[in-house]
Amino acid sequence: MPEPAGSAGPLGIFGGTFDPPHIAHLRLAIEARETLKLAAVVFVPAGAPRLRAAPQAARQHRLAMVERAIATTPGLLLDTAEMLGTGPSYSVATLERLRAAHGSARPLVLLLGADAFIRLEGWHRWRELFALAHIGVAGRPGFTLDAKKTGAGETAPLTPALAEEWSARRGEAGDLAASPAGRIVPFDMPALEISASAIRARLAAGRDVRHLVTDAVLDYIDSNSLYRTTYER
Repeated sequence: MPEPAGSAGPLGIFGGTFDPPHIAHLRLAIEARETLKLAAVVFVPAGAPRLRAAPQAARQHRLAMVERAIATTPGLLLDTAEMLGTGPSYSVATLERLRAAHGSARPLVLLLGADAFIRLEGWHRWRELFALAHIGVAGRPGFTLDAKKTGAGETAPLTPALAEEWSARRGEAGDLAASPAGRIVPFDMPALEISASAIRARLAAGRDVRHLVTDAVLDYIDSNSLYRTTYER
């Protein structure tokens, strides 16, 4: 899915296994695009994620589900390159590839949930991410990232190394267009307690997942007997 002609603003990068893609994925991308003023958000399904168990659905099914999930939402695009590789998927390698494709000047924004961001220090070559892209961190209203628990609201603790980067690089949405990389910008999204693992469990148990995934994704799951063999609509 090509990017609209003339789009040169900040580009969001949203990676994941998408096993299956669900409405919280779509909501995060939409909120990021609106709040961070992104030209578009590119979904990058991972072929072989290093820090997760092997996806349950095969690559071609996950790719097809993402394509169907985003088809009717303007500004959401699909990158298929990770699915064609054979080695493990590393975010730093993805960003190096996208940086080469989009040039040195265009702002790129890696989109992460707060739960992923607080584990960033365990990622491959994690400090190099900041030279390649900004990082947009999705949290819930009233949710705070900090170096320690403060007792004021819901707070996610950061390791000392990550807290140092957070303090030095924290910015606002308006900062993203001014440079190609290097800022960490938090943004809020609605609290949606939805996960792909919970959806797979519901499907395996014969339970209804309507409105947790799009109708197009549910039709694909049914047609291809994914996650369970029978399903009553």
